[in-house]
Amino acid sequence: MPIYNAPLADMKFILNDVFNAEQFWQSNENLAHVDAATAEAILEEMAKFAQNVTLPLNRTGDEEGASYNNGAVTTPAGFKEAFKQYAEGGWIGLGADEEWGGQGMPKMLTVLADEMLFATNPSFMLYPLLSVGAGMALNSYASQEQKETYLPKIYSGEWSGTMCLTEPHAGTDLGIIKTKAERNEDGTYNITGTKIFITGGDHDLAENIIHLVLAKTPNAPAGSRGISLFIVPKFIVNPDGSLGERNTAGPGSIEHKMGIKASATCVMNFDGAKGYLVGKENEGLAAMFVMMNYERLSMGIQGLGASEYAYQNAAQYATDRLQGRSSTGAKTPEKPADSILVHGDVRRMLLNVRANNEASRAFAVYVGQQLDITKFSTDPEAVAKANNRVALLTPIAKAYLTDTAFNATLDAQMVFGGHGYIREWGMEQCIRDLRISQIYEGTNGVQSQDLIGRKTIKCQGEFIAEYIEEIRDFANDLDSDLNYIKDATLDAATELEVVTQLVIERARENPDYANAAAVDYLHAVGLLSFTYMFAKIAKAANAKPGEFYQNKLSLVNYYIQRVLPDLNTRLARLKASSDTVMSFNEDYFTNQA
Repeated sequence: MPIYNAPLADMKFILNDVFNAEQFWQSNENLAHVDAATAEAILEEMAKFAQNVTLPLNRTGDEEGASYNNGAVTTPAGFKEAFKQYAEGGWIGLGADEEWGGQGMPKMLTVLADEMLFATNPSFMLYPLLSVGAGMALNSYASQEQKETYLPKIYSGEWSGTMCLTEPHAGTDLGIIKTKAERNEDGTYNITGTKIFITGGDHDLAENIIHLVLAKTPNAPAGSRGISLFIVPKFIVNPDGSLGERNTAGPGSIEHKMGIKASATCVMNFDGAKGYLVGKENEGLAAMFVMMNYERLSMGIQGLGASEYAYQNAAQYATDRLQGRSSTGAKTPEKPADSILVHGDVRRMLLNVRANNEASRAFAVYVGQQLDITKFSTDPEAVAKANNRVALLTPIAKAYLTDTAFNATLDAQMVFGGHGYIREWGMEQCIRDLRISQIYEGTNGVQSQDLIGRKTIKCQGEFIAEYIEEIRDFANDLDSDLNYIKDATLDAATELEVVTQLVIERARENPDYANAAAVDYLHAVGLLSFTYMFAKIAKAANAKPGEFYQNKLSLVNYYIQRVLPDLNTRLARLKASSDTVMSFNEDYFTNQA
């Protein structure tokens, strides 16, 4: 039976020791209602919910899956009751504005609450996650009347939300969507088209589903400049807030997937469905990106949750599994064999996973802090700087955290040997469920191209230069007994600075270079980011006594010696020509002769 114990000590360490969260919150008048005691109480309650409610439903939900019959979707047994309990606990609105029934908690805190749900049941987590994202988009771009109509119901869990972007012929290139929106005399629109891969497109968890749909009006400009955003409810909402007739929007089927099987991924058909414009015509993509960028950070947290779950189960297995003897002599001679923890290769795999979890958690909280500054700060300069940082790091949060998490879960599975391939131990489901995090909300390749293209080359390296400057300033202030992480951080920063200039120059000379180099560049920035996080962890742990803190420092040293050298490989690839990638003729890839 798979296990999970919320890593509350590690979470509190990141919040309290690494980021001094309480001081940060109390220094901002818009966050002064949050203190360390409140944050810890919230995390402890979420830990109980994750361990007692969502974890037991993880495997059964995977085995039963969501089902589609007669135009309706049913979630697996137990999901409806769990969702009701989650909603009644106020969890959907944890980070939402109090004006709409939320609790106004900072992102630094909600990322940790989200981690626990993603660790214990990613399929379940996706239902409220889409609601929160839809709420954010509406809060940013909807009219006051629309906010009053939809947001309280979404955050209470009475209604849920989706985002409807992808079409059978249009994934990343949203500019070629075909879904039409024709204006009616009363100001509403008739929405007609088909969307695919719609998470939570239909289910039995809430009484209404609020679809946010991208569509084009008849005379809209070509490409992404002609996209508008519409609210299309499953049930029409009457003027008094009650539910009226069923809208002509519904699922045509659900996808049969590799993983997250309890999450209903729907084909959605809109047959002249009544829709309501959000914001202005032809300005819908900006509104949808509010939601998408939120989801992208959430995918990184999905990776972290899976990696933490995998680590705990692999570490427990390694402790219990007796196999062979230590090369330095039997450690438990009274037993028929030593635990496999005596073997250096098993430790290597577990330490890889543990290092990923520690750095990923710190990085998620760091990005959450930047988001909190953009939302709550009253200092325009600080907000502008944080916006730049969020723009730069969102693709890292999504792609690097899920890439490293996937590799980490593979290491954890390997610790089990043959048992890792067997369903009962939970590792194969963990890997199947996690794989989608590298694909949806913009594949990791697309995220890499966003980072190298829009966030680096287009601004001539301005965003990354600001980030490197922050990292250098922090590293230079470290005490002399932390020179090992200080030097590693400064060296990595310089290496990335140099290769960034090379990237900009090569891209100017060769249009193919950036696309071919994008993934390696994202991983190089990711490695520097994790090094920065370990520098922060080292500073926080250095002056404190006890095994807990000493282990933090030991893990920092492991990362520097055994993981960070991967940066050299990424740099070598970035310095290579893209000609080695682009020189093949297209028929080479299909010619088997």
